[in-house]
Amino acid sequence: MTRASIANLGRVATRAIATRNTRILSPCLRNQNLSRLPISFRNPISTSAPFAKPLSPEALKTARAADLTDSQYHELADDYLETLLGKYEAMQDERGDIDVEYSSGVMHIKIPSVGEYVLNKQPPNKQIWLSSPKSGPKRYDYVVVREGQDQKQDTATTAWIYLRDGSSLNQILYEETGVDMDTPID
Repeated sequence: MTRASIANLGRVATRAIATRNTRILSPCLRNQNLSRLPISFRNPISTSAPFAKPLSPEALKTARAADLTDSQYHELADDYLETLLGKYEAMQDERGDIDVEYSSGVMHIKIPSVGEYVLNKQPPNKQIWLSSPKSGPKRYDYVVVREGQDQKQDTATTAWIYLRDGSSLNQILYEETGVDMDTPID
């Protein structure tokens, strides 16, 4: 078994446990006002077209960090970072010159031709921080772009967004390292 296969197996097991826990918690969620929940537990990571480019100035004016509970934040951040880890491990297996390590919410990615990237969770702020050798430090909030009156209900999109310039974490990582969060892991 390759390193990526073993890591993927671990992620599948983790998701299976998380899915079981979500089913156990669902009666509790039914008693809450679900319209107040800022995210969908079924698909917490969005790589939809609105985030292929930075948020427009109009959208950026109204964009706000989602009001997440601590457990929602940890679930979203962990899922994002574990998915990202799988992408970099697959790239590491293909190229061999990339070194990626992930432990305790901190990911180090060393790319010889570029430098070292550090991504880490910031639970007090409910953010993911990125230190990039190309674009510098940025702090990404989980943002829900609300649906407009002309859109279907529950069609809001979500992503980790840097609220100062509207760039998404997916976009920066794709442009700087070539990791595409839109494609599934093999």
